[in-house]
Amino acid sequence: MAYDYQLIRVEIDRGVCFATLDNPPINLITADLYRELSLFAAEAEADDEVRVVVLKSANKDFFLAHFDVEVILSIPVDTPAQREAELNDYHVMCERFRTMPKATICQIEGRVGGGGSELALSCDMRFGVKDRTVICQMEVPLGILPGGTGTQRLPRLLGRGRALEIVLGGDDIDAKTASEWGYLNRIFKRSEIEPFVTRLARRIASFPADAVRRAKASVDAAELPLHDGLVEEAYQFQELLRTDGAQANMRRFLEIGGQTRKGELEVGRLGGKLGTK
Repeated sequence: MAYDYQLIRVEIDRGVCFATLDNPPINLITADLYRELSLFAAEAEADDEVRVVVLKSANKDFFLAHFDVEVILSIPVDTPAQREAELNDYHVMCERFRTMPKATICQIEGRVGGGGSELALSCDMRFGVKDRTVICQMEVPLGILPGGTGTQRLPRLLGRGRALEIVLGGDDIDAKTASEWGYLNRIFKRSEIEPFVTRLARRIASFPADAVRRAKASVDAAELPLHDGLVEEAYQFQELLRTDGAQANMRRFLEIGGQTRKGELEVGRLGGKLGTK
């Protein structure tokens, strides 16, 4: 894969694709950055060497500010609005980060708002920095609404009331609140976030790719009715039982102390030993 971009710096290490967004001065999602993000999402999705994608920013004050308002103002409005049958291009890009068969993680060390927040919401996990990360869906004060998946992602993630506070209030949400509400998985001191995210990403990337892919698909099936989700979970489990990776790792687990008192007291560390080197 080429990963040839002007506004995204890409480094691949041990199955993790670290993508650093760099569009000074505020990491605005300009037309150029939007184009590169769309291309990057498709390229990373298709790259079999990548098992985890980490999005982070070169600007510690801004992860992604929001979508360029000047670009929004240029959208033609001289014809009636249409209810389209297909997703628009921004929705397609966000859905690609959500559904690609690998983990997607956002390392949000500063502000994220508007379409940047919607992109972050589309990823699997989001981590922030205490007293530094700030969330703001600032569209309603502008007279519009979060049109890049936000009105659909936020209620599913946070519940209707909190989603409406964020969307209708259009105000800053601090890192502590965002973590308590579930927008952020966790928050850290600034010096701690990168080591944690890097360790987590490398840990996930070390496990059998089939297990990561199918476990993510099974979790996504939770949006189905419960009966259908359980049927899908059972199918994915049966499929994984038939892979070489599952058979080898389960036997290795028993060999290194699984199902012993000592091993089970530190089963998380034991699991780390099952990753490929």
